[in-house]
Amino acid sequence: MKLLRFGPKGQEKPGMLDASGGVRDLSGKCADFAGAGVAIEALDALRGIDPESLPLVADPGRIGSCLASVPSFHCVGLNYSKHAAETGAEPPKEPILFMKAASALSGPNDPVIIPRGSVKSDWEVELGIVIGKLARNVSEEDALSYVAGYCTINDVSEREWQIERGGTWIKGKSAPTFGPTGPWLVTADEVPDPQNLDLWLSLNGERVQGSNTSDMIFGVKEIVSYMSRFMDLVPGDVIATGTPSGVGMGMKPQRFLKPGDVMELEIEGLGRQRQEAVAAD
Repeated sequence: MKLLRFGPKGQEKPGMLDASGGVRDLSGKCADFAGAGVAIEALDALRGIDPESLPLVADPGRIGSCLASVPSFHCVGLNYSKHAAETGAEPPKEPILFMKAASALSGPNDPVIIPRGSVKSDWEVELGIVIGKLARNVSEEDALSYVAGYCTINDVSEREWQIERGGTWIKGKSAPTFGPTGPWLVTADEVPDPQNLDLWLSLNGERVQGSNTSDMIFGVKEIVSYMSRFMDLVPGDVIATGTPSGVGMGMKPQRFLKPGDVMELEIEGLGRQRQEAVAAD
């Protein structure tokens, strides 16, 4: 299934795509897509619904984040070898874990707001994992059974705040709109191999990132198993799994977002995003 949320910000309704790509209204058939609403058993219940029996939405308008909210917005850093090299870092021996504020969550086509005082806002296309049941000390062999689905994420980052201001990375990752997610939550059964997905990002029509998830240093199984040793992963948690090379920080000369820049990004089978960068009020 490909699940989505549509409507004005704060008034989104749950929906699913039918076989022809039309949006079907799930209102009244399920809870919103967050927490228990994306637990594996909740998604299994939706499989019994014939999309053709649901109202067709002629004009869904704005597409919101495929998740209404997240308990935790986890991230993995430097998880593609070429990206680690472009930043001057050694490939990590264990996954580098950090967080984005949950309030960074944003729609896939909503504007990205360059924060006041930002001089180094950057882009990062990433595969997102959505957790579907409590994961605690799970094995790599079982790890994928804890995944509800996958989505496209743009892990927008302010590099000066992330790297040059001391402390951890979270303050460079967490500004409002710095977490565009969706357009779809694609259930795990439709992604038989999350380690073989093409992903790309273009800036103003120029392809700047292009890779495949096979290049990840730590794959989805390893990430879920590893994280579950240190914390509970709960339904609705999202994990951004790292970005390939081609970010602005790694360019020579470096290149960062300015008002009017347009980012387009896509992961194979998971849908496309488009954001315009705008200045903060």
